[in-house]
Amino acid sequence: MSEGKIINDPVFGFIKISGGLLMDIVNHRLMQRLRHIKQVGLASVVYPGAQHTRFQHSLGAYYLMSEAILSLQQKGIFIFDSEAEALKAAILMHDIGHGPFSHVLENTLIDGVSHEDISLMMMEEINREMNGNLNMALSVFKNEYPKRFLHQLISSQLDMDRLDYLRRDSFFTGVTEGNIGSARIIKMLNVVDDNLVVDSKGIYSIENYLTSRRLMYWQVYLHKTTVACEKMLVNVLMRAKDLSRQGVQLFSSPALAYFLQNEIDYTKFHDNPEVLANYALLDDNDIYSALKEWSKSDDRVLSLLSRNVVERCPFRVEVSEEPYSEDRIAELEEQLIHATGVTRDEVKYLYKVSTIQKDMYDITDDHITILFKDGTMKDIAEASEILNVQLLSKKVRKYYLCYQRI
Repeated sequence: MSEGKIINDPVFGFIKISGGLLMDIVNHRLMQRLRHIKQVGLASVVYPGAQHTRFQHSLGAYYLMSEAILSLQQKGIFIFDSEAEALKAAILMHDIGHGPFSHVLENTLIDGVSHEDISLMMMEEINREMNGNLNMALSVFKNEYPKRFLHQLISSQLDMDRLDYLRRDSFFTGVTEGNIGSARIIKMLNVVDDNLVVDSKGIYSIENYLTSRRLMYWQVYLHKTTVACEKMLVNVLMRAKDLSRQGVQLFSSPALAYFLQNEIDYTKFHDNPEVLANYALLDDNDIYSALKEWSKSDDRVLSLLSRNVVERCPFRVEVSEEPYSEDRIAELEEQLIHATGVTRDEVKYLYKVSTIQKDMYDITDDHITILFKDGTMKDIAEASEILNVQLLSKKVRKYYLCYQRI
């Protein structure tokens, strides 16, 4: 049995990892891989401090889960020791399936397979190696366990995942407006009829949480320069895939070469263990190493885009409230062909049109329910004095046109 550890975290201070199963998970090769995957993808091109990793985030979410379990137990909510361990194990592994640069490449190297799907596959592999000791953790993670509120602590509008990444990403980017009162929110959590609720004294913290979350999305995660760099990286890899499948030999790690040369969809990922084995070897370093070599490629599209990423020369970005017309796209293509000398078949790699939509609070998702002293309960949209359902659920849609600078 492995010994426990105390880890010094810049956001929450000392985090104690219990010995045995939980420490075995932390030390597992699939968890350690997360040390080499940035939490916020390419946001560091805008916020240089955003160098933190998925591994750090997983430890932070584990800490918050430990605090939430303790707080609920102190309120008389019965959570068995085995359930507490399962919750901690599940939250440690909840992001284990992320690929290089987190969400950026989710539908580029592979098609139709989400990081949640891959996380579950990796958790099942670890469970087999650990002789079924993660059965309960998997049951809670998949929302198959009888106590529904346990799953809500892992995945809901107020889960420990969100509470950590907002605090952590705010800290490392320096966007202080995104900071949330995670400690107070956790202290205000309660359970009624097997559902997670928030005591009414925590309503102001929830209001701040929702507004901070909206700010972080548009100021950090969906910042126009971040989006431009992400689209550029996607286009680099699409070009590399197309060249590889035409027989062009490109520098890459064996794991990256596997995904460049093979079309991987949901069925292949689930049916062929070789796919998961190669995926588990991928991290940010594979991509960066390839980009540095590709920047010297004889292929002008691949070399141009690779240099852009390595030397931080992002696509120019236009943001609109309305979709871009076909005439505008056709005009842009002509300008890019004329300025760069690429062919009409190649010009598609030099721009990207995207529609990005985000709401502040999804009323069709798990509701955030406020519990009042008299036992009545209201949704936050109804209970808040400053927020209303129209404002909360309004879907903000923006159209991004990202293209090579000319």
